[in-house]
Amino acid sequence: MKARVTVMLKQGVLDPQGEAVRHALGSLGFQGVSGVRQGKVIELDLAQTDAAKAEADVKAMCEKLLANTVIESYRVELL
Repeated sequence: MKARVTVMLKQGVLDPQGEAVRHALGSLGFQGVSGVRQGKVIELDLAQTDAAKAEADVKAMCEKLLANTVIESYRVELL
């Protein structure tokens, strides 16, 4: 089973990388982009075959390592 975790900064947390991308897009002539949020995607290959257990395991991984839950939120998708 595969899982995809998307980690993003929470709303209200300053995103300097996103702001740099927004500025660069404007410099390249892409007008009308008023905001960019930058994040990361992590794909996991899991041995677990039970979907509920796999989701619980991945959420535990996020809470312990994959996301800084103070400033980041995450979304888990089983594929």
